[in-house]
Amino acid sequence: MAKVAFIGLGVMGFPMAGHLVAKGHQVTVYNRNPARAAEWVARHGGTSQATPAGAAAGAEFVMTCVGNDDDLRAVCRGPEGAFAGMAPGAVLVDHTTVSAQVTRELAAEAAGLGLGFVDAPVSGGQAGAENGVLSVMCGGAEASYAAAEPVIAAYARICRRLGDSGAGQLAKMMNQICIAGLVQGLAEALAFGQKAGLDGRAVVEVISQGAAGSWQMQNRHATMLDGKFDYGFAVDWMRKDLGICLATADDIGASLPITALIDQFYKDVQQMGGGRWDTSSLIKRLTR
Repeated sequence: MAKVAFIGLGVMGFPMAGHLVAKGHQVTVYNRNPARAAEWVARHGGTSQATPAGAAAGAEFVMTCVGNDDDLRAVCRGPEGAFAGMAPGAVLVDHTTVSAQVTRELAAEAAGLGLGFVDAPVSGGQAGAENGVLSVMCGGAEASYAAAEPVIAAYARICRRLGDSGAGQLAKMMNQICIAGLVQGLAEALAFGQKAGLDGRAVVEVISQGAAGSWQMQNRHATMLDGKFDYGFAVDWMRKDLGICLATADDIGASLPITALIDQFYKDVQQMGGGRWDTSSLIKRLTR
């Protein structure tokens, strides 16, 4: 069992940190909103600290799960940042979805301080975090990953190292590219079925057993047909992630024409007031 700090108690981090306690780890948390940290301690035990450095002090592993590149820099750097509280040999595991650029930047800084750094973005959404069955895509030095993997296992269904620093973030970009295409295809099919006068649920019961089947179809078709979009990952966050994908594609010379188009469809959803709706709300564009 390890001494672990968890920084960032949003819809993902809150249950993830709870799983660490359930597995017997000694956990100290930090959250920008201290009331959220107090709520977590009341529910799970452990302790909270007023700064990332305070939470990281004495920790063997520091997990971060925050919003974006700037948030990650803020909780890692400076006199109150996690790096300042970590002792040489400790490993920071970042579960935030950020750019590969900031990952490599912070990994190099960590190495200069004698710290390990693993980029470990996750997939599986809020339900995956709550049930401890996330898919975790990792990049970083083999030794840092090997040390951290048994701790990550507290909330992972699968966890793999895919290469050096940044590889986890690049894999997460692939994940988001796939999801965008799947959700748009499902939205178009369901809207088509409605126009054609078919029972969407009945059709999905059949086609989900064939080549068209997917997690999105199985888990989101009914709520999409009901017009309910408060399940999981928000449109605002998806646009942040797709922006990272598109910028990276420009940098490496990759072509993402469908992803770019779907990003604009999500912009339409934002303009409809759906920034906090979940990503399956793409169907709203087609049925309004």
